[in-house]
Amino acid sequence: MTISDYLMVIAVLCIWSLLLVNVLLIIAGYFYYVQTEREPMPDIPAGEEPFVTIMVPAHNEGKVISQTVEALLAFDYPHDRYEIIVINDNSSDNSAELLAGIQARNPRRNLTIINTDSVTGGKGKSNALNLGFAQSKGELIAIYDADNTPERKALRYLVAEITNDASLGAVIGKFRTRNRDVNLLTRFINIETLSFQWMAQAGRWKLFKLCTIPGTNFIMRRHIVESIGGWDVKAIAEDTEISFRIYMMGYRIKFQPKAVTWEQEPQTVKVWFKQRTRWAKGNIYVIVKNCKLLFHPEAKRIRFDILYLLSIYFLLVTALVTSDVLLVLNALGYVHTTIASFSTFLWLLAVTLFVVGTYVTLTTEKGEMNLSNVWIIMLMYVSYCQMWMAVAAYGLYNYFKDQLFGREVKWYKTERY
Repeated sequence: MTISDYLMVIAVLCIWSLLLVNVLLIIAGYFYYVQTEREPMPDIPAGEEPFVTIMVPAHNEGKVISQTVEALLAFDYPHDRYEIIVINDNSSDNSAELLAGIQARNPRRNLTIINTDSVTGGKGKSNALNLGFAQSKGELIAIYDADNTPERKALRYLVAEITNDASLGAVIGKFRTRNRDVNLLTRFINIETLSFQWMAQAGRWKLFKLCTIPGTNFIMRRHIVESIGGWDVKAIAEDTEISFRIYMMGYRIKFQPKAVTWEQEPQTVKVWFKQRTRWAKGNIYVIVKNCKLLFHPEAKRIRFDILYLLSIYFLLVTALVTSDVLLVLNALGYVHTTIASFSTFLWLLAVTLFVVGTYVTLTTEKGEMNLSNVWIIMLMYVSYCQMWMAVAAYGLYNYFKDQLFGREVKWYKTERY
C-alpha cells in the first residue's frame, strides 16, 4: 500500500466511525420522540407555580424585539409568577423606544428594561446575561434570544419538567425555523436544525441522559447560576460552556421537544457564514477549556460530549478534507491510490445513509414529511455540508488568531429581517 492508501484508509475510518455514531443517535432520538408523544406531560398544581425570571439579551434587535416580548407576555403561565428582563445592550437602533412603548402598554406586568451603553455593556451575550441576572428575582431562570416567538405553552412545559425532577439542573426546549420557506438556504437550515441539532439532542438524552443547552428556550435553577458565578464573559458559545459546568455540579440537562420556540435564521450565505463561524469559535473555546476534564474522575457525564466535539471540529474536518483532496488528486493523476474505487463506493453508501437518516428525522415533524425534502437533502450533502467544512476550518483559524492577539469578546450581530 502507498502512503496515499494509508491516509485514505485512516480518513475513511474516521468518517465512518462518526457517521455510525450519528446513525445511532438518530435511531435513539427517533424512539425518544415517539416515547415523548405517548407520555403525558408533567403538570404544575395550580397555585404552586414557581416564580420565573425570563431574560432576553438584545443588541440592535429593533426589527424583531417587539414580536418577541409580546410572545413572552402571552405565555400560558400565571402573569404574576414570572418577570421579563430585556437587556437592551448598547443598541444604536430604535430598540429602546420600542421597548418603552411595550412597557407603557403593559403597566401591570413585570417587565424590566435594562438599557446599557458602551461603558456598562456592549461586551457580549454572557456579560448582558450577567447584568440581567443581577436584577432578577426568579428561583428559575429562562433565556430567550431576541428573535424568538415561543409557543404559548413553552414556558409551562419547561417549568413542569424541572420542578418534577430534582436531578435536573436545566431543561431545554427546541427551536424551529420560522422563515424556512424564504429560500434554499433557509430550507437547508430548517433540515439541519431538525436533524443535526434536535434529533441528536434527543438521541443523546435517550442513550446517555445528556444534552447541551442551545442558548435559547431553556430554563435552569437560580442557585446553579449563583454557584458557578454567572456566565463566562470570555465564552462566545456561552450555552455549551455553561452546560459543562452544570454537569460538573452533578445535575442533568433534559430535552423536552414539546417546548417549542420559532426563531429567525440567516437568509444569505454571508450572514450564515458569520453566525456559524461564531458558533464554531465558541465551541472550540469550550473544547480547549474543558479537554482536561477527559481525565477527571468526576467528569464522566460529559466525556462523550468532549470527545464528540473534538471529533467533529478536529478529526472529522481533517478526515473529510484529506479524503476529498486525495480523491481529486487521484482523478487528476497526481497521486495513486489503489482503493480509490472502494472509497467511492463507501462515499456513495455514506450519501445514502445521510439522505435516509436525515429524512427519517423529518418524519417526527408535521408538515416536513414530503418527497421534495429528499431532493433538498441530496443537494444539501453536496453543497451545505461542504460549506460547513469551510466554516469549521475558518472558525478554528480565527479562534487561534484571536487567542494569539488577545482579542476581547464582543457582540456578533446576526442580521435580522
